[in-house]
Amino acid sequence: MKRLIALLLIAASAGTLAACNTVAGAGEDMSAGGHAITNSAEQAK
Repeated sequence: MKRLIALLLIAASAGTLAACNTVAGAGEDMSAGGHAITNSAEQAK
C-alpha cells in the first residue's frame, strides 16, 4: 500500500512540474507576440 501511495505522489509531482513548464512557455510566447505587435504598431506610425 505504501508503494502505491509513493508511486501516485511521484506521478502527481511529475505532472505538476510538466504543467508548470507548459504554462511558463505559453506565457513567454504570448509576451513575445505582444512585443511583436507593439513593434509593428510603432513602425507604422
